[in-house]
Amino acid sequence: MTISISREQAARLLANYHLTPTDIPGVFERLGTVQYDPLNPVGRNADLVLQARVPGYRVDDWQQVAYTDRLIYDAWDKQACLVPVSDWIMRAHTREMYRPYHDREIMQSDSQTAPAILAAIDAQGPLSSLEFEDRTRMPDQNSWYGLTHTKRVLRAMWVSGILVTHHRKNGRHYYDRPERVIPAHHYNLAPLPDAETYHRWIIGRRYQAVGLLRPNAESCIWSACGTTAHRKTALTQLIEMGTLIPVLVGEKKWPYYLHRNALPYLDAPMPAPRATLLGPLDSLLWDRKALQQIFSFDYLWEVYKPPAQRRWGYYVLPVFYRDRFVARLDSRLSDKTWTIMKWWWEENCRPDAELYDAIKQALLRFQQYLGAQDIRLAEPIDPELRRIHTTYHAG
Repeated sequence: MTISISREQAARLLANYHLTPTDIPGVFERLGTVQYDPLNPVGRNADLVLQARVPGYRVDDWQQVAYTDRLIYDAWDKQACLVPVSDWIMRAHTREMYRPYHDREIMQSDSQTAPAILAAIDAQGPLSSLEFEDRTRMPDQNSWYGLTHTKRVLRAMWVSGILVTHHRKNGRHYYDRPERVIPAHHYNLAPLPDAETYHRWIIGRRYQAVGLLRPNAESCIWSACGTTAHRKTALTQLIEMGTLIPVLVGEKKWPYYLHRNALPYLDAPMPAPRATLLGPLDSLLWDRKALQQIFSFDYLWEVYKPPAQRRWGYYVLPVFYRDRFVARLDSRLSDKTWTIMKWWWEENCRPDAELYDAIKQALLRFQQYLGAQDIRLAEPIDPELRRIHTTYHAG
């Protein structure tokens, strides 16, 4: 059965699905994955995703859930992500078949470094790249691959599942054997799922992460999801199973699929008016064309663009209010001061007193999330924002 909904209904559904408050485990139960990125101007992307959904969240709160409670772990998913630890067995195919090509080549070409790393970790416990003496710089300076030979081998072992992240210090991985990190009741499961089961599961997870997603969404979304043929077969099976529901959106009947977990949010009442700052790699933002179709919002993360080619800025966060995008800002945290350098209202947004009050509350929540002692507004900036900034500082 195919459902037809308006753009407004789609927008409210996504607002409710993504931003209904929950706790950290609840975010992973709902979305299944949270993308991780090491850049940290106002918290890392995982922090930004979680602060948008978890009341009272503070930077790095997720690490307790990951490295003490062991409910989530670091994994290669869409890209580097945090995922439920219960995924370990299902992600065997990701680790074997869909790890990045450069990591596969490293493991095939180097037969000596990996055993030496494992021997050191077995003897000493969790280690980072700093504990190894090899500092040979690699000609390719891409930091993801690793700037030294040892870092590249460690990264390859991590993506392959030979090592996992035991914990982090200042964002740096400390690695250990997976059998010493992944809880036994998840690590020792058998048998491994077959490839068809895996493709059905991982593609279902992509729809779960967004809630309502186009079948021909951007290619980066389908990382680790197999070929086009794999995806078509899995899509048919997921529809037959009732996991995905065909949806036509708007007057133009754009084709989408709704994950069944998101269905209850279709008719849910809108929550109380609230403004929220979203991370640049939030799964709500994964598909740019869907943002344009449903929200009339054009967003591109410009962090890796040369400065002269940026339209907005280095690390621009969208501002979401009720069921629409209303603004975007570029900001930094430095020495306990959060500086908003630029603020742009969306063209179709006419801020009123209610919205300004919601923005004020959002800024205060974000300041608390960062642990910042002060907010500074650069010049020039919206006069009313400056007025409310002055008001709550005076109060």
